[in-house]
Amino acid sequence: MRHRSVADLMTPTAVAVQPGTPFKEIARLLDEYGITAVPVVDADDRPVGVVSEADLLRRHTTKDGPSTAEAMMSSPVHVARPSWTAVEAARLMERHHVKRLPVVDADGRLIGVLSRSDLLQLFLRRDRAIQEEILEDVVTRILGLSPASLHIDVAEGRVTLSGTLARRGIGPIFVRLCEDVDGVVEVVDRLAYEGEGAGEPHRGDEQAG
Repeated sequence: MRHRSVADLMTPTAVAVQPGTPFKEIARLLDEYGITAVPVVDADDRPVGVVSEADLLRRHTTKDGPSTAEAMMSSPVHVARPSWTAVEAARLMERHHVKRLPVVDADGRLIGVLSRSDLLQLFLRRDRAIQEEILEDVVTRILGLSPASLHIDVAEGRVTLSGTLARRGIGPIFVRLCEDVDGVVEVVDRLAYEGEGAGEPHRGDEQAG
């Protein structure tokens, strides 16, 4: 089971400015590229800060101090690595209350930008792709189960598991693995077990009911 990485989701050709870039040039770039912030890089293309629309508005309102990127930027800057999973990047964003992360290579040089909207792409995966990953990776490769005894229905990222398993202990593991698949919003457990009736509803099913 392969999670999509930061490299898969980031915008690879990042727009960046230098510390001395003036206010109007930054505003023009944000408008031209339809973005809400831009990384500030040094002479070696290493991020040293970020200037956002909010920073520009704050400077325009206060008119206090120089109007260069260096004077307006938020710093220190938090960065992501291309090999990180989307979950790792999302946790860093949440921890530091930022909406985007410059992505840097092994030498610390800027190679892209990851935004919250990029992370949302995970939840736009086609239901068919989610279903195939669960059947091929979770059911067959990881758990070694027969797909013929199970039914996986996926609708708008909501996965419903039904069918019969040999042992009850497999059920919670199956559910957790499905919850970990990129694009899954909720897992509903309607599994049954040999010699028993239908399994208890997953808590998400209770909330939906």
